[in-house]
Amino acid sequence: MAASPRPVWLLLLVPVLLAAALLGGLARVGMMLPALPAEAPLFHGPLMVSGVFGALISLERAVALRRRWALLAPLCAFCSGGLLLLGGPWWLAAAGFALASAGLLAASFVIWRIQPADFTRLLAVAALLWLVGNLAWLAGWPVWDVVGWWQGFLLLTIVAERLELSRLLRRPPHAAPLLNGLLILWLLGMLANTLTPRLPGLPLVGLSLVGMAAWLARYDLARRTVRQQGLPRYIAASLLAGYVWLAVSGLLLLGGQVLQPGPGYDAVLHTLFVGFVFSMVFGHAPVILPALTGWRVPYRPLLYLPLALLHGSLLLRLAGDLLGRFEWRQAGSLLNGITLLLFLALMIGLVRLGKTAKRPA
Repeated sequence: MAASPRPVWLLLLVPVLLAAALLGGLARVGMMLPALPAEAPLFHGPLMVSGVFGALISLERAVALRRRWALLAPLCAFCSGGLLLLGGPWWLAAAGFALASAGLLAASFVIWRIQPADFTRLLAVAALLWLVGNLAWLAGWPVWDVVGWWQGFLLLTIVAERLELSRLLRRPPHAAPLLNGLLILWLLGMLANTLTPRLPGLPLVGLSLVGMAAWLARYDLARRTVRQQGLPRYIAASLLAGYVWLAVSGLLLLGGQVLQPGPGYDAVLHTLFVGFVFSMVFGHAPVILPALTGWRVPYRPLLYLPLALLHGSLLLRLAGDLLGRFEWRQAGSLLNGITLLLFLALMIGLVRLGKTAKRPA
């Protein structure tokens, strides 16, 4: 097995792709900038899910596996995202994302063979869902018919990582079968919605999301670490807030919202992607970034500022969606984007602070 690669240079592409994805999202709510290509609103979802999250998760998996061939997956995802930014053919970028997800699936399968466990199996299933979504997009399916599979990719990845970090906790015998049942319910709902739209698939998906949020809130390590101080409390607060948003996304689906363009679509997607997924990012970044790069990220209470802004701006956006106040939705979207860039700037500042602290006096 080769020495663990730390391709820090790949991370330099993240701010560029993230900023482009955010601008595309703002264009979807009417804030179109002259410099943006006309296709920017269409590429917001693929760029964020595959160009940013897919690339980062693939990079994390490559570092964990310590096989240089696994770096092809994040490299392919980053290059495909760059192709979208440069105005290249969307189908070529979609093919690149499909190759990246196939590479992540291969790396995840190898990890599962090396370390058979519930969480490694879930990581492989999550990669498979990303591949399914990318192949469907490559086949010409509209984004709103594909996004549910992309959601599953991020959802199962996060659930698997929390299982790994909480695996030493004692859980009752029914906890694992209950989680497996909720995951099967999610899959049945997605299959019903994809293959036979007349069947009530999305309510099943919504029920599974609410159930998974309750399961995580009950059995995750965050319930204990939130009583500690410093970084453990901050991480736990981020996670528990994210579980609330996961439940909200499920409740919206149970309430009849559909994955079709419109305010309900915006509410369902962003309560999960912004409220749940980015809460996980905010919470885990001070731990994952050192693992990927070797950079030290010292804890500071200032980390709570972007976390509070994230949830406050999402509340404003959700209120705009549900009450038909488009200006609230616009303002919430803009604040979402500003908050993410603020967090990115804060992480860069903390990395610099960590490097300064290492220097000898």
